[in-house]
Amino acid sequence: MSDAGSDEFDDERSKLGEYEGGRNEAGERHGAGKAVLPNGDIYQGQYEKGRRHGQGTYRFKNGARYVGDYYQNMKHGQGTFYYPDGSKYEGSWAENLRQGHGVYTYPNGDAYDGEWQHHIRHGQGIYHYHETGSKYKGSWVNGKMESAGEYIHSNHRYVGNFVNNNPFGPGKYVFDIGCEQHGECHQTEQDQAEGELASTTVLKWIPKCITGLTLWAPGQDSSGEPHHPSGTWP
Repeated sequence: MSDAGSDEFDDERSKLGEYEGGRNEAGERHGAGKAVLPNGDIYQGQYEKGRRHGQGTYRFKNGARYVGDYYQNMKHGQGTFYYPDGSKYEGSWAENLRQGHGVYTYPNGDAYDGEWQHHIRHGQGIYHYHETGSKYKGSWVNGKMESAGEYIHSNHRYVGNFVNNNPFGPGKYVFDIGCEQHGECHQTEQDQAEGELASTTVLKWIPKCITGLTLWAPGQDSSGEPHHPSGTWP
């Protein structure tokens, strides 16, 4: 999920290659222009005092492409980045980084629509799973599902707390038939075979009670002896 290449060059290198377009009285690139850079990348768009500034299109030799706003040679404002693997980001940029609201579509058809900070998912956002049709809606911290959120499926949803991309702590299943099952989700480490370096996290749902539809808030708890649902984590 990182940019496939870099369109940053120092001023001396930017003077090399081919350029057609406007210049100011100081001889700097200024106004509309087209440049073929030394590495084969192509930029066509607006310049100001020798720097990419305003609307422009930057084509990388590896097939990547950025179309959008520039500010003093940096992607800044609104823009769309097309990656060589078929993924695409459309949204806000700040100093060459995904920042603010944006939509990232992945090669497998999954999509994230929400807030970004320093190039990663951070804040409120919705992740759509293309294969299953399910989605996660809630809080993200440093690229991971954290704090309050919900998994939404075709006929039920899970609402609760998330830690490190997985449900953790008190939560509830909400079924379309008009009932809820309250309980807690625990994360346990599965025993690993000899020679395996990474352990596997197993999610265990501990049911407590079944009720009618209620409002849920982080930290809420309940008790009882319910029946375990058949829901799975995406």
